[in-house]
Amino acid sequence: MKMGDGGFRPAYNVQLASTCADQVIVGVDVSNVGSDMAQMAPMVEQVIERTGGTPGQWLVDGGFPAHEQIDAVHAHTQGKTEVIAPVPEPRRKPGDDEPPPDKHQRKEGDSEPVAQWRARMAGEEAKDVYKQRAATAECVNALARNRGLQRMPVRGLSKVRAVAYLYALAHNLMRMVKIAPQLIGQGTGALGAAAAHA
Repeated sequence: MKMGDGGFRPAYNVQLASTCADQVIVGVDVSNVGSDMAQMAPMVEQVIERTGGTPGQWLVDGGFPAHEQIDAVHAHTQGKTEVIAPVPEPRRKPGDDEPPPDKHQRKEGDSEPVAQWRARMAGEEAKDVYKQRAATAECVNALARNRGLQRMPVRGLSKVRAVAYLYALAHNLMRMVKIAPQLIGQGTGALGAAAAHA
């Protein structure tokens, strides 16, 4: 995979989509492309297919919202999913003393979904919603790293994808102990409480 320093090294880009409320992993994908720019719409499609529901909001970091991806999510969900992601700062030329344009205003060439995204991210409500990402998606990612999902014991996309699926399954089973212990045979008494804190 091509790295940020321009070199190539054995690596994989593992993507996990999780719910904000319960931190349950609902989407998994693996690629050997370092950029996240083309990953958003396929993951939304996967989550819709897997869960049978369309997410009302899709929180992603600044590496995901390429304009064509925002358009693709809008088209696939018929406008039911709002992309919540920071709008990048406008690029400035060296020596340019003019104040930068407002990044939340519609730009020439913006599609309607992209213009709506820009305007949405100017509001305090969307900014407050985006703050949830640090406590949810980043928590799930940190747990994956802490549990060893950094160095893969296998090679090849299909094998790495299998490891990522197994990790997601194990993660979700551990979340079930917290969310609904009765569904996995954990009672609500002292033993169930002890298992929930383990």
